[in-house]
Amino acid sequence: MKTVLHKADTRGHFNHGWLRTSHTFSFADYYDPQRVNFGALRVLNDDSIDPGTGFDMHPHRNMEIVSIPLSGALKHRDNMGNTTVLHQGEIQVMSAGTGILHSEYNASNDKNTDFLQIWVIPDRMNVTSRYETARINDIIRRNEITEIISPYPGKEKELWIYQQAWFSIGELTKNTRHTYHFKSSHSFGVYVFVIEGAVIVEGSFLGKRDGQGIYDTQTFGIEVKEDSKVLFIEVPAVH
Repeated sequence: MKTVLHKADTRGHFNHGWLRTSHTFSFADYYDPQRVNFGALRVLNDDSIDPGTGFDMHPHRNMEIVSIPLSGALKHRDNMGNTTVLHQGEIQVMSAGTGILHSEYNASNDKNTDFLQIWVIPDRMNVTSRYETARINDIIRRNEITEIISPYPGKEKELWIYQQAWFSIGELTKNTRHTYHFKSSHSFGVYVFVIEGAVIVEGSFLGKRDGQGIYDTQTFGIEVKEDSKVLFIEVPAVH
């Protein structure tokens, strides 16, 4: 087993006034040649947007983009005619493919909106752009590691992306132990990101917003030190 540890305070931090953001991997003005990606996981941004502000219409192409609201209300609009307001417990997935224009705004006039934006490099280029949302709170079970996104082709009513990648969330209770089993023997590794709480993953302490990549194994253990919400992203290698 091999690991790479990214503590929260080592991320690229930027305060743009209306936006406070932390980049786990190289993005925009933050560049670290040792932190460009973890397999097909290319971007993991932790954003907080002031009330009534956000990202104006901008383009994406040939990328799988996942947004997970953590608090507040995130308003999405795109050139395919989709207008959606997302809240904590919901998730959106975009396959940018041949090209998509979208905006993301804080839908509240008095509360911040916090969300994770995650990019995964797809396994095929120039697909038809698509947009899907789901309510993940309906399927997450406490003290289980629940799969929330699967590879294409997904099952009916299941969120999926164009990559052999899986997203899972664990809402885990203090003093419990769990084992993550890889979905595929061909996966490069799993990136573990602590949204809230504190866990020990194979000897490494991970607090709020710490991340750790784990590879060259097929299972690993999680020891929960505080009630925690943990995101698991299993991805293949990219060449």
